[in-house]
Amino acid sequence: MEIRDKAVVVTGGASGIGLALVKAFLDNNVSRVAVVDLDSRALDSTRVELSEYRERLVFIETDVTDETAYRSALSEFAADCGGIDVLCSNAGIARSGGVEAPNKDWIDSYKVNVMAHIYGARSVLESMTKKGEGYLINTASAAGLLTNLGAAPYSVSKHAAVGLAEWMAITYGPLGIRVSCLAPQGVNTKMLFPVGETLVDSTVPQRSVLSFGEVLEPDRVAACVIDSMIKEEFLILPHPEVKKYLANKVSDYNRWIKSMSKINQTIAPASQ
Repeated sequence: MEIRDKAVVVTGGASGIGLALVKAFLDNNVSRVAVVDLDSRALDSTRVELSEYRERLVFIETDVTDETAYRSALSEFAADCGGIDVLCSNAGIARSGGVEAPNKDWIDSYKVNVMAHIYGARSVLESMTKKGEGYLINTASAAGLLTNLGAAPYSVSKHAAVGLAEWMAITYGPLGIRVSCLAPQGVNTKMLFPVGETLVDSTVPQRSVLSFGEVLEPDRVAACVIDSMIKEEFLILPHPEVKKYLANKVSDYNRWIKSMSKINQTIAPASQ
């Protein structure tokens, strides 16, 4: 995959992993980047921070769960730059709790973490297929391969995101469309550490993430994405230990369930 001179869209692009991806693409000399985000303040801040690249940036405030508005925004960007080459469907939310979590948390998780990927794909696949090339990158999570203790809506929706990426890779790969699935563990963003929260009063999901590996900075994750795109790897694992955890899981599912249950019993009481 040659990244240079490509037109790229990054959703959730005004903060966290999304912002790091925007910077990484700019460093790799793409032609245009659409920074898509719902947070107008974050977009304004990003516009100022990246002012030196303003000729290559387009800032789009839209809700990726509103299919009409989202697809309209992508169509406008595509018309302006001659087509979208890379779509990083990165926007996501984290909702904790178990099956008792409010319906809204379950529905919102599905809308953002799954349906937004579908809306984005619908917007670009026809043109990519006609050209015989294109790249879709869906941000999921290690929780979509394993689980995130204490966060059922997040874990379940991220499993669906992984499944969607797999299906698209199998279906559209022969047509020249590359598909990758980004599945990090802990990353130092507001999703893991919301403003005002500390490790001392962290939640079960946070403790779960922190107990399994290093918390990476977003720029390290973005660098891993660029490297994996060049190699055209499906599964992007910034935390290499996730591959080992996944192998352990599929080699003996019962043992893995029992092991995770023990860890859950250790972590949960400590945060209640």
